[in-house]
Amino acid sequence: MKTTALIPAAGSGIRLGRGPKAFVEVAGRSLLARSVAALAPHVDEVVVALPAGMVLPEGLPARFIAGGETRQSSVLRLLQATDAEVVLIHDAARPFLSAAVTRAVLVAVQAFGAATVALPVADTLLRAGHDDCGPNWGERVERSGLWAVQTPQAGRREWLLAAHLKAQQAGFEATDDAGLLHWAGHPVRLVPGEASLLKVTTPGDLLLAQALAAVWDASPESS
Repeated sequence: MKTTALIPAAGSGIRLGRGPKAFVEVAGRSLLARSVAALAPHVDEVVVALPAGMVLPEGLPARFIAGGETRQSSVLRLLQATDAEVVLIHDAARPFLSAAVTRAVLVAVQAFGAATVALPVADTLLRAGHDDCGPNWGERVERSGLWAVQTPQAGRREWLLAAHLKAQQAGFEATDDAGLLHWAGHPVRLVPGEASLLKVTTPGDLLLAQALAAVWDASPESS
């Protein structure tokens, strides 16, 4: 089956404060370039949604479209821009995607129709209490069975497109595409991810990414 990787990268990067986040560089390569390079060997095509008026840098093995005002609207546009039977949706802000994880997601989506990378939660979790000074220790949440969702997320294009159109009509906003598929009634398989698949959102995350890049770029596990 034809498989396309979709990268919604039309965000403004306000929390990071460095302009459009996809073009922020880590060790000399943009977050977007790293994500495209990780996905391209495993799919038939990579399609990227960019902010209006922006174009892909030369040399990236991908094509681009103009994104929407929200991540969800950008993904809908991306789904409408491909005829692939299977799609992988990945955040450019997760630049350290290994070949092993990508292959595992592709195997899972072929077997189950929908899958997402996720990590079992290791930290103690709380539902915070609040007083006049701010948040404080509240109710402890049992972490057993809890997973933190990552990307890439994969599914049959027809399922995802139908779910996005249904959500658009209902005015429903999901935090990710696997959640949208679950909302639409499709089971989603969890594929174990990696701690290195961190999401660059804040300046602190960028510092971690810069530190990890030197080790990652020298490791055979990244390819």
